[in-house]
Amino acid sequence: MIGADLVQAVVEQGLLFGIMVLGVFLSFRVLNVPDLTVDGSFPLGGAVAASLIAGGAAPPAATLAAFGAGVLAGACTGLLHARMRIPALLAGILTMTALFSINLRIMGRPNVPLLRMPTLVQYVEKTPVGTQAPALVLFLAVAAGMSGVLYWFLRTEVGLSLRATGDNESMVASAGIEAGSAKTLGLSISNGMVALSGALTAQYQGFADVNMGFGTIVAGLASVILGEAILRPRRLHAALAAAVVGSLAYRASIAGALELGLAPGDLKLATALLVVPALALPALPGSRRMRHLRLPFPLPRRPAWPAAVHHAHPDGRKGPGP
Repeated sequence: MIGADLVQAVVEQGLLFGIMVLGVFLSFRVLNVPDLTVDGSFPLGGAVAASLIAGGAAPPAATLAAFGAGVLAGACTGLLHARMRIPALLAGILTMTALFSINLRIMGRPNVPLLRMPTLVQYVEKTPVGTQAPALVLFLAVAAGMSGVLYWFLRTEVGLSLRATGDNESMVASAGIEAGSAKTLGLSISNGMVALSGALTAQYQGFADVNMGFGTIVAGLASVILGEAILRPRRLHAALAAAVVGSLAYRASIAGALELGLAPGDLKLATALLVVPALALPALPGSRRMRHLRLPFPLPRRPAWPAAVHHAHPDGRKGPGP
C-alpha cells in the first residue's frame, strides 16, 4: 500500500524536476534543439548554490547566482552553434564536457554537503504556509512562477521570434530575424531554468555532487513526452502544464518501479524502455492523432508576428515576409 509520505515525496520531486523539464521543453519543443548541455548545467546549478551557501552566502542569493551560471552555460552552447557553426548536438556535448571540469573547480571536490547549513527549504519552513510541508510549498511556488513567466515570455514579440525560429528557421531568416541570436537566447533561458532546478535539488537533498546531472536530458525528454501523451496539449498554456504533469508522472513511475522491487541500477534501463515507445508511438499504424507530438510546438493559427516580420513586406501588409 502506498503511504502518504511516498506520495508527498513523489509530488515534491515531480515539481522540483518539473522546473528542469520546463527548460528542456523550451529547447526541445520550442527551439527544436535536443540540448545535451543540461547534463552539465543541472549539476552546475547545484555546485554554485552549494559552494556559495557553504561559503556563507544567503540561500536566495546563491540560488539566483546558480540561475545566472546556467544562463552563461546555455549562452556558450548557443554561441558555439550560432557563431562557430558547430551543430547544436555537438555544441551541447562540448559544453557539457567542459562543465564537468568547471563544476569540480567550483566545488573543489566531487561533492559539497549542506548539513546544518541554511537552505531555501528552511526559509519557507519558518513562514506560516510552510510549516507542514515546506519543500512542497517552495517547489509548487517556483514551478508555478516559472510556468507563468515562461508563458508570458513566449507570447511577447521576442518569445514569438523564438517559436518561429523553432518552427521554420529558414522563414524567420528570410524575414530579417537572426535565428542564431534567438537560439542563443532560448538556450540561455533553458539552461538557467535547469540550473535553478539543480540548485533547489542540492538544497533539497542536502548536498551537491558532480555526477548529479547524469541522465538529466533523458529524464527531461521522457517527462515532456509523457506529459504530452497524457494531456495532448493544443495550446501553449496546456503544453507548459503538460511538462510539469509529465515530470510528476515520470517520478511516479520511478517510485512505482522501486516499490515493485526494481533494483536502482536498472532505473536507467527502465527509463530508456519508457521513452522509446513514447517516441515511436506517433509512427505506429493507427496513431494519427498522436503525430503532432513529433513536431515542434506549433505557432498560433494567426500569430501576432513580430514587428520585424511585419516590416519585411515591401508593401507593408501583415504576415510573414517573402
